[in-house]
Amino acid sequence: MHIHILGICGTFMGGLAALAREAGHRVTGCDAGVYPPMSDQLRTLGIDLIEGFSADQLALRPDMFVVGNVVSRARRPDGTPKFPLMEAIMDSGAAYTSGPQWLAEHVLQGRHVMAVAGTHGKTTTTAMLTWILEANGLQPGFLIGGVPLNFGVSARMGTGNTFTIEADEYDTAFFDKRSKFVHYRPRTAILNNLEFDHADIFDDLAAIERQFHHLIRTVPPSGRVVSNGLEESLDRVLHQGLWSELRTFGAAVSDFTAQGEPHAFDVLNQGRPAGRVEWSLSGVHNQLNALAAMAAAEHVGVAPIDAARALASFENVRRRMEVRGTVAREAGVITVYDDFAHHPTAIRTTLDGLQRRLGSPRGRILAVFEPRSNTMKLGTMKSQLPWSLEAADLAFCHSGGLDWDADEALAPMGDRARVGRNIDELVVQVAAAARPGDHIVCMSNGGFGGVHERLLKALQA
Repeated sequence: MHIHILGICGTFMGGLAALAREAGHRVTGCDAGVYPPMSDQLRTLGIDLIEGFSADQLALRPDMFVVGNVVSRARRPDGTPKFPLMEAIMDSGAAYTSGPQWLAEHVLQGRHVMAVAGTHGKTTTTAMLTWILEANGLQPGFLIGGVPLNFGVSARMGTGNTFTIEADEYDTAFFDKRSKFVHYRPRTAILNNLEFDHADIFDDLAAIERQFHHLIRTVPPSGRVVSNGLEESLDRVLHQGLWSELRTFGAAVSDFTAQGEPHAFDVLNQGRPAGRVEWSLSGVHNQLNALAAMAAAEHVGVAPIDAARALASFENVRRRMEVRGTVAREAGVITVYDDFAHHPTAIRTTLDGLQRRLGSPRGRILAVFEPRSNTMKLGTMKSQLPWSLEAADLAFCHSGGLDWDADEALAPMGDRARVGRNIDELVVQVAAAARPGDHIVCMSNGGFGGVHERLLKALQA
């Protein structure tokens, strides 16, 4: 089969392309501003990439056009379609489908799907679960919205029966407004947490809870739902109806609980010792992610003690508190990190985790962030930013492209907060403020204009 993917450089669609290629399909694709690292990974796989969404790509005559959710029926100010290829596909009557639908029909069918849903921690938890399965000989397939360092790739078919997938609640395509995860039909589903997000497509938290319950409805009677016992929103979801086995984690009365610090803790399963995790990760959020992964892995026969042993060699995911470089000074070292955090809760969790890991005394924490997600651009959560940045000694916000006043939103932080109108201004501000011993954490769900490399060069200069 020849498939042509619209929006191929996105994390999900790029992973789908890699899986389709591995399965023996001919794969081509297009995107606007074909960009690395996904473009490099796809070309290495022998996948031809086309710049833009021109209608002449219809002449490729694939068996199926697979449409990413970046594609819409939007028009430019002059009235011409933003995605002329999509208009041509529809006019011609050519076959097209969404990425999640194609994946469900051609990859997931017949596999034991293990889906990881939640506002935060999906990528890391999916990577943990995948590594637990791999380390215990299950040879899973996977599709993860990031690159787990233990594997070096974001997707593979795998030779075992299990398939782990990051289950996103974002909409499927312009012609299918259901959440992506309703297509996956998991036998094991993790509900990691649930907060309001994606303000561009959801009106309120109740609307997202409804989608999460749609996911629960697809889990079979012999399946397992693993849910965070600390989340009232997930309790409301479960109370709408549950037809499968339930395992909880996190709360004192949950099935899976932890005793000890996040970097070294004992795991209890229904109050009984079940293993011990000692690893390089920090933060209570990662401790909870581990409990969720272990509860899910148990469903396919991996004992918690074996799962804990596997997590000792878990290497995390790229862009999760990833050290991008250090600059040595006589009085100490300045460290620059990259992190994917973009929701206020994720920002707070990331900074709290670093604060705990550094202990006391410690160098200062400088938070450099970009409100880039659709939710943050709309300003829906701007009032939460001072709360999310409490652990930072200084905070630097890139305000380019925002329709709301970042200075006003960060005013409660006083002189601890600064705003840069562009990347150059931001780099100058951070470099001028940095001192030996500082930890500079750059947070964005995009490339952030290469701010990490530019900061390191400025600091070295």
